[in-house]
Amino acid sequence: MDAKGVSSWVPLSAIVLTKGETDVTCASIATGMKCLPANKVSGVRGLVLHDWHAEILAIRAFNHFLIQECHNLARSMDATSPYIRRRKAHEISKTCGVQPFTVRPELSIHLYCSEAPCGDASMELTMNAQEDATPWPSPESSSEANDIHEVLKGRGNFAELGIVRRKPSRRDSPLTLSKSCSDKVAMKQCTSLLSSSISLLVCPENAYLKTIILPSSQYVRSACDRAFAESGRMKPVSRKVWIGGYAFHPFQVETTSREFRYSRRNVGRPSMSIKGSNISAIYTPRLQETLINGVLQGRKQLDPGGGSALCRAKMWKTVLDVVALLAVPSMAHLLKTSNYSDFKNSELQEDRKRVKEDVQNEALKGWIKNHSDDFDFDRP
Repeated sequence: MDAKGVSSWVPLSAIVLTKGETDVTCASIATGMKCLPANKVSGVRGLVLHDWHAEILAIRAFNHFLIQECHNLARSMDATSPYIRRRKAHEISKTCGVQPFTVRPELSIHLYCSEAPCGDASMELTMNAQEDATPWPSPESSSEANDIHEVLKGRGNFAELGIVRRKPSRRDSPLTLSKSCSDKVAMKQCTSLLSSSISLLVCPENAYLKTIILPSSQYVRSACDRAFAESGRMKPVSRKVWIGGYAFHPFQVETTSREFRYSRRNVGRPSMSIKGSNISAIYTPRLQETLINGVLQGRKQLDPGGGSALCRAKMWKTVLDVVALLAVPSMAHLLKTSNYSDFKNSELQEDRKRVKEDVQNEALKGWIKNHSDDFDFDRP
């Protein structure tokens, strides 16, 4: 509660790994509910997060956790990890993927969300929360912005379900092209939880979600089926298997009666004023950070020292450190790459890129790419 007596709420998400019934590891926790406006993306040089909604932060933090595990294995052939392992020579091929590591197959991966993911999986909840369910009008600005609003709806246009949406925001907020958490999590059923950079190191075959856990109050079965299930908008890709270890892996949505202490429903009384928190917290067994506006708390967005360990520039640098330790001939050219776009357009990204293109063309139609966030980086 602030000095004016206004309480803050915030969404929380976590990635949990299980092995059997009793072996449980919390690999990442994150809170957050903001994203970067589209007009700021191109100038941040990989140092500012584009999207710090809790679900996306938890997944990025999980990727950071895996990179650290890869780094430890790369430093010594005697090292082992309970979460990933080196792949055997016969497991590596163009068809099955050329990455040197894989998530241990005996592990199951689960995502907890204290709020229903924004976008299609929460549209009924959003409609029910409005005093007036009339769709919000798009703001009148540039023709480009109006065209994007028409294709990528935010929180409004309630009558249109099963579509790709932007992150929700206030009506007067700057335009964002960050896709909703429902859309991004739906995509993860095909691309796995791995980001583009760590997909160079870890095969996606065992990096898919088994379950998403929501509070009962946040679960609308028809909405989740529509957003994520084979019977909903993902049906066109539900039988897809791609090369490189990629395939459609549907997750189950389960519920819990427990509510997060700082959820919107637990903060304050009905008569009290509440607001969304602008602070994000990140935890993994190897990392703890506090962020505001996509950078470390107390730093400005363009401060080179303000980048989170989860930002593109620092995650890529850490991946290159692992590549240098591995000394794998097929990856050696990455050490000579001078900017991020060269990596994104490299042959090693083609399998993942093909998966995303198929999903965008067949299931998640209307997916508009965010502006480029290219940056140069120092070679290790």
